[in-house]
Amino acid sequence: MNDNNNKRIAIKIGSSSLTSAHGEISRRKLEKLVDEIVRLKDEGHEVLLVSSGAVAAGYRKLGCLKRPTALPEKQAAASIGQGLLIESYSELFAAHGYIASQILITRSDFSDENRYNNARNTINVLLDRGIIPIVNENDTITMDFLKFGDNDTLSAKVAGLVEADQLLILSDIDGLYNENPNENPNAALIEKVTEITPDIEAMAGGAGSSVGTGGMTSKIDAFKIAMASGITSFIGKATVENIVYDAVHHTAQGTYFVPNEEGENLDRKQQWIAFHSGPEGEIVVNASTVEAFVEKQQCLLPNGVSKVEGDFEKGAVVRILDEDGNHVGLGIVNYSSETFRQYNKVEKEVEGIEQVVMEREHFVGNQEFSFQTSV
Repeated sequence: MNDNNNKRIAIKIGSSSLTSAHGEISRRKLEKLVDEIVRLKDEGHEVLLVSSGAVAAGYRKLGCLKRPTALPEKQAAASIGQGLLIESYSELFAAHGYIASQILITRSDFSDENRYNNARNTINVLLDRGIIPIVNENDTITMDFLKFGDNDTLSAKVAGLVEADQLLILSDIDGLYNENPNENPNAALIEKVTEITPDIEAMAGGAGSSVGTGGMTSKIDAFKIAMASGITSFIGKATVENIVYDAVHHTAQGTYFVPNEEGENLDRKQQWIAFHSGPEGEIVVNASTVEAFVEKQQCLLPNGVSKVEGDFEKGAVVRILDEDGNHVGLGIVNYSSETFRQYNKVEKEVEGIEQVVMEREHFVGNQEFSFQTSV
């Protein structure tokens, strides 16, 4: 945003924070959320909302007595609920003089760079004109294996997409604890996290841990994305009065995830490479190349490539591995797999491959972001 006092804020709210005890959308909870967003809008902030709840809004209209579990019924419920949910949001925001819009996206919209940039341009126009974009995954057509995973991940990726200043995740838990508060009443709330370490992941119920606070693992993955993108994030309980306003002003009870100010944030191109692209193959490089390319930040040259795995075209994103199979990073390659194989086969320069294989600015290494996540 142009005004230093105002912010671009992405807010994510989950189904459990919008539904009644019977599993249907709660009008009262919607009104509370809208009122708090309106307060931010009245201050001049730009707000984008990532909202779950389409299935919850639609399953009764489908004739189901309880929330469906089979994929076709869930998608049918979502097709009804998406319209009902955006209608409710639009009506509530309009009562305050604001316009809401609907953005339904799929993971493939992010994995294709042109569609990724188009989504960014569309949302930026809406935000610049004071509209409140309401984003959700297009559950009606998305198969499980093509999903973002959950709306926590989606919200972090959208926040990075539009270069948000803050990401707020509103949930039924009020932050990250050092132990499971359901099991230990003396568990302490962690108010601020500046680095997501293995200990932090363990507190969230990560791999190898029997301790979990419920639903925090996917949120930690989301905060990794946000922090790597230079975005301050927050998680707190949706039912707390004024939670949205207070979180933006850093006075709310919850956990803040604050990126290291001295660290280098991923730019928009690097974010797309790291979080959205979907690598199409692998390039194995020798030890001296790892040092030159990663540590000394030099360009990747043809003589540093030991082996190529998979089939890919020029401009594809590929994984970079060392000769021991360790993951080094991801990057955009300047040549196809076939060109590499011709180069290795004749052991001499092939026309068009005497130049740089990968530009350093088109590479994201493990030291810049941990790829050992589900994102």
